[in-house]
Amino acid sequence: MTRHQSDNDKLIHGYNRMMERVKAALEKVEHEAPPRLRQAIEFAKEKAVELEELTLEEAERIGEYLRRDMEDAAEYLASEEVEDLKAWFRFDVARIEEQLLEMFLSVADRAKLDMLDLEEQLEEASEYHTGEITGPGTLACINCGEVLHFHKTSHIPPCPKCHETKFSREEAG
Repeated sequence: MTRHQSDNDKLIHGYNRMMERVKAALEKVEHEAPPRLRQAIEFAKEKAVELEELTLEEAERIGEYLRRDMEDAAEYLASEEVEDLKAWFRFDVARIEEQLLEMFLSVADRAKLDMLDLEEQLEEASEYHTGEITGPGTLACINCGEVLHFHKTSHIPPCPKCHETKFSREEAG
């Protein structure tokens, strides 16, 4: 295994572990004060650094990826045009690893309930870049519209069609 592949695997594993910690933190405070996604992500970042799973810089990047993915899911789930999550993912959700799907849905649903905390960020356009990590879903190349499907946590590659590096979340339609 190359050093690059090992680093990629570390970041993908870090994304999944931080997602687990976000879910656990939100469940812990479920019956207390309303949960805050940013606070849960901050906790997950601190824990990943404390356990030396990720460097501070890596945890910051992964935290931003998690926040972006959860905000996109929350925005879709909160819209009046929601059909189902299958439409948001734009592929058969049965292909997603069961544990990852359960975590993603749990956090995204809590993010939906936490919309007041997310309003300012939802107004910003979400842009995805080659080299970043994303959870399950579908991205479209901003340049040519080529669609990339992610059935598990993955690095975002350059567009296979035009080799550009910027993507947006594919809208259901």
